[in-house]
Amino acid sequence: MPDNLDDALAVQRGAERLCTPEQVETAFTRMAEAITAAVAEDNPLVLSLLNGGLIPTGILLPKLDFALQLDTVHVSRYRGRTHGDELIWYKKPLTQIAGRTVLLVDDILDEGHTLAGVVEYCREAGAERVVSAVLVDKVHQRKVPGLSSDIVGIEVEDRYLFGYGMDYKNYLRNAAGIFAVQQGD
Repeated sequence: MPDNLDDALAVQRGAERLCTPEQVETAFTRMAEAITAAVAEDNPLVLSLLNGGLIPTGILLPKLDFALQLDTVHVSRYRGRTHGDELIWYKKPLTQIAGRTVLLVDDILDEGHTLAGVVEYCREAGAERVVSAVLVDKVHQRKVPGLSSDIVGIEVEDRYLFGYGMDYKNYLRNAAGIFAVQQGD
């Protein structure tokens, strides 16, 4: 059994639920409306930021009633830890970005290094416009200067979170709700 499993199960038992599945679903509906207003007429390329963006993208796509293309980008700063490090690129999109409106979908905007790196990559690849959508935006002052997400589902306090794509040491992404790890875990 991986060392992180026992740790993750203990964290899950002691976690505080900040948002119920119903609250998260309402946030996804608002996000889909905002995304539709922002990019529906642009033949957008949706880029899901793996792994965290997988669940938000999967929930959002059926709510987007317009033509789009889907691809993924896999980047990580955490790699199974609870703190970030340098940005590692595992997979770049295969779909042409030049001249496109690109919609980036991710689980969370914390400090923003990952989102900033992917936005920069898209711009350097010739994207006409880059729009970002995150399920959760953590409220704090440590973000990359000048960075924000265009579309946000839920704002939460500055705590370590899991559920709906967000993980604790590569576990708990599938938790039904948004949970905060107890202080000290």
